[in-house]
Amino acid sequence: MPLHKSAEKRLRQSDRKNARNRARKKELKVLVKNMQKLVDAGAPKPEVEVAYRSAVQKLDRLGVKNYIHANKASRKKSQLARILNEYGKAE
Repeated sequence: MPLHKSAEKRLRQSDRKNARNRARKKELKVLVKNMQKLVDAGAPKPEVEVAYRSAVQKLDRLGVKNYIHANKASRKKSQLARILNEYGKAE
């Protein structure tokens, strides 16, 4: 446990930031999984495109605000785009 008042405050702050970061990353994982579930279930392409757009928006936002690395956001967007394009060709 922290011995100084400032260390206690830093602990509180880091706990809050950690919870916020985990929540944002969890939202992203849920959006990506939702898109993958739609693809696996054979949903209509417009539904998959809506899920793709929402996932890409979240990726962009988290990448710009440094919740995830910008290159990771770009890589994930590319992977999702590839899935979407292959899904369109499969039908």
